[in-house]
Amino acid sequence: MKNKQHTSNEEEQIDLIELLLKRQAELNALLEITQAINSNVPGSVLIEMLELILKTNLKVGRFRLLYIHEDDFVCVSQFGGDVNLYEDYTAISKELIELKNPTQLSDHPDPIFKGYDFFIPVYHKNQALAYVLVGDFPQEEKLLGNQIDYIQTLINVIIVAFENKKLFKERIQKERLQRDLELASQVQNMLIPQVLPKNTELDVEAIYRQHQTIGGDFYDFIELNESEILWCVADVSGKGISAALIMANFQASLRALVSVDISLSELITRLNKVVYQNTKGDRFITLFLGKYNKQTRVLNFLNAGHNASLLIQGNGVVPLLKGTTMIGVFDELPFVNEGFIEIEPEALIFNYTDGILEFDGEEERSLSEIDLMDFLIANKQLDLNVIHHLLIKKIEAIRRSLTATDDITILSLRFH
Repeated sequence: MKNKQHTSNEEEQIDLIELLLKRQAELNALLEITQAINSNVPGSVLIEMLELILKTNLKVGRFRLLYIHEDDFVCVSQFGGDVNLYEDYTAISKELIELKNPTQLSDHPDPIFKGYDFFIPVYHKNQALAYVLVGDFPQEEKLLGNQIDYIQTLINVIIVAFENKKLFKERIQKERLQRDLELASQVQNMLIPQVLPKNTELDVEAIYRQHQTIGGDFYDFIELNESEILWCVADVSGKGISAALIMANFQASLRALVSVDISLSELITRLNKVVYQNTKGDRFITLFLGKYNKQTRVLNFLNAGHNASLLIQGNGVVPLLKGTTMIGVFDELPFVNEGFIEIEPEALIFNYTDGILEFDGEEERSLSEIDLMDFLIANKQLDLNVIHHLLIKKIEAIRRSLTATDDITILSLRFH
């Protein structure tokens, strides 16, 4: 009797030692995984370590790890058994992913599921990030719960590491994009004239407000010679870095071409070719070009699909509409009609982009062109800077402090 009891105690001690050794091996494996994560090893190395632990320590014969990617589950690790079809994984995820706890599958009626012993979901912050399918798994009843918990813990640690890597990568990409945006914004601001004339012949004032870090609006003012000036107000389709690059190239082309003594018609024709060649018709630019001779007081102008610049002289307003279509759409402009008009003393020309009038399609919160004309006539005697300030204040009151949805650009000229 004593010998039997002694033998039983020895067996229990051996079982306990084996259990402790098993637990020690599991803890060591978990520690190795954690150290590898802290060392920022590639995800593929973590998967290799995981598979080795499952095969060696837990004697798992069949394993699938599916990880969520863009709202769908993709298999990132598998060994043992036949390879499942994508449709099989989809069926499993749809039916079982809502389960919060490990579930035995051996008695499941569906043959797809019956190929595995357990379905183990992996949640992080109440979101299903992955699931595990385990098959050919030696199930020791007294240890089964601990083994399943251990697999779940192991997978959870690795999945959280994957998520952190993903977040880190996204943060790096976001920071890189932010740096690119800031650089493009600096370049764009360099394109905008910093000093505009204010003298006995001419006063020029401008406002440039970007809706985003980089806008699609542009203006330039160029003194061609002692007698002539040229200005341009433009709006490129789209926003962001690509719009800024198109505008930078457009300004370089504009400044290069105006150095040659050509007409506005020839200038717009050449600019159209440049934009079309660069964008292949995928982007376009609307713009207004004005060329003024101080001696003859004659204004030559071209409106290329842009909001009509407004000439306020006497008691009326003249929309400057003559011109052509937006540039960059056709390899050859279908027509070009250059406008000419004589400018009276103290006349005002108001150039702007559509951010002044448009507001996210809400007419009741938008300034109409008639409202704009009435405002300019009523305030034409004021200093240009004051006119701009009052107009922006009026627009903000109509929009009731809601965020603008487009860039706002104004370039005004008063001819003495």
